Amino acid sequence: MNIQDGWEKALKYTKIIRPRPKDLLTFEATEVPYIFLSESLVNLGDTVVRKGQVMVEKPAIILPSNMPQFEGFDFDKEFHSGQDMLLNFLLVRGVTFPSLKYNNKTYSLDVYEGHLEKAVGYYSDKLQQGEDVSNGLVVGPEDSWQFSILIFIATQIMRSADGDIKRLLEKFREERDNRS
Repeated sequence: MNIQDGWEKALKYTKIIRPRPKDLLTFEATEVPYIFLSESLVNLGDTVVRKGQVMVEKPAIILPSNMPQFEGFDFDKEFHSGQDMLLNFLLVRGVTFPSLKYNNKTYSLDVYEGHLEKAVGYYSDKLQQGEDVSNGLVVGPEDSWQFSILIFIATQIMRSADGDIKRLLEKFREERDNRS
């Protein structure tokens, strides 16, 4: 599958079942754990369960605007496209991410024996019963999981933006008042 087909497939089939209730941290790195579910391409009727997290953090060097760093998403392996091609691909489509570092780590890759709908119910209940406010639950196509996770992270960034602006203004006012 090429990068365009992967992107379109992820846009069409990605569903954020349970967003991460907590906002991203404004001034610190944020761990964004997720459970990603997809129909198995190998064992029809089963569900692939990918558990991981994306660390959203300030990069070690100051980056120009619209130059995020994506690590651990395997775009080069799956879609034969490097970081520059991915950034250009997203930019041409009007998709921009803040210039932060997005480091994905997949911790486990399992199979849930049952259809996707059953797996969604199982993991939704498990997160709710455990009062888990950290993990997001995302459904999407297995062969373009990277884009589904980026869509999930983008929605988390948008949800946090209002609070980030308020916290930035508060910090600015505090610094201004401390100088006076």
